[in-house]
Amino acid sequence: MSVRAGIVVTGTEVLSGRVADRNGPWVSERLGELGCETSHIICVGDRPGDLRSALAFLRDAGVDLIFTTGGLGPTADDLTAEIVAGFAGRELVLDEAMERRITEIVAGFARRMRFDPEGLREGTRKQAMVPEGALALDPAGTAPGLVVATDGPVVVVLPGPPRELQAMWPAAVAAPPVAAVLVDAGSYAIATMKMFGVPESTLAKTLREIERTIDLTPLEITTCLRRGAELEIDVRYRESEVELRDSLFLALRERHGRFVYTERGETIDALVAQLLAGRSIAVAESCTGGLLAARLSALPGASGYLKGGVVSYSNEAKIDLLGVPARLIEREGAVSPPVAEAMATAARERFGADLGVGITGIAGPGGGTEEKPVGYVCICVLDGAGNLLARDPQLPGGRDDVRDRSVSVALHMIRRLLIGEDLPV
Repeated sequence: MSVRAGIVVTGTEVLSGRVADRNGPWVSERLGELGCETSHIICVGDRPGDLRSALAFLRDAGVDLIFTTGGLGPTADDLTAEIVAGFAGRELVLDEAMERRITEIVAGFARRMRFDPEGLREGTRKQAMVPEGALALDPAGTAPGLVVATDGPVVVVLPGPPRELQAMWPAAVAAPPVAAVLVDAGSYAIATMKMFGVPESTLAKTLREIERTIDLTPLEITTCLRRGAELEIDVRYRESEVELRDSLFLALRERHGRFVYTERGETIDALVAQLLAGRSIAVAESCTGGLLAARLSALPGASGYLKGGVVSYSNEAKIDLLGVPARLIEREGAVSPPVAEAMATAARERFGADLGVGITGIAGPGGGTEEKPVGYVCICVLDGAGNLLARDPQLPGGRDDVRDRSVSVALHMIRRLLIGEDLPV
């Protein structure tokens, strides 16, 4: 790619891990859509020297654009505007129009919360200080963004809250200094194929085999394993390379077609929601503690298909709330395929749903045995017509991994049952 960018994520809370970085990957993905390559994402704390070093590093790396996120608030540790001004060799000056704009934004909130007027004025003025000659972007919250041209890269300063940053993004990339750089970016498209159940090593071998007959060099191919079993293949390509992209996808389909669940990039959650249109589902969960119900209900319109769910964590709950026979639990164990099936049957019948799902397992870190180790999970999906899918995989990872991957496997099983296909072995 002909245009390169670097991203600096600021915030000690992000650097320490207390807050996950949602901005860096989001900005990088948007830049990729514009044909701009991200060379580095750097996370620094709220320390002036570290931010200066990050900016200097990216400048020396030869990037064309630098995007910073965070550090634009009214408090003393919000230093990004000041540091960027120094980096650009500019003085900080008061943008009086922006000061009035911020004052209007916070006025009603300040009255309700009875903020100290003097402190409020000082904070508002601090946020309205911009590098001389910089373009100020209207705030989506209270902090304006900045576009600062320098002798090297153009620096785009964006707020830390993801909602504010994302709302400001269109104005940031349309700003004349940024748009002038992006003119030289290549025109790229991205296609995505997703598979369930294919190991990364198998896909890597497949790609090597395909390369023996097809030159894939013009394509940028990245693969990512998500939730332990979903393999995402992203292909970035120029419009002139559509046929090459199609040849690659055809070759992948010929080898692994039964594992492919989408070529349009949708999540498994969205696909299941689409397939459930006109049908209903109910769930009974043990080791996942309601995580499947949470994912099924996360999308708008979930009330149209999700009847309800039961978190039957204890044996007593399985017996009393779902009617799972006590003798079945005693004979097979609470974590067993027959109990998962009994839970799925009870969920479907008690909620009057078309489909029922049962999940029971050992998430760990304790509770495992030689016969049923940590990570052993039993999942059953069935409908009223007698169609049934049951699996008892041994899932890797810690407690959170096992719970999350159990839900992902269940969602893929629901999809397979709805389209009338068995899971690939």
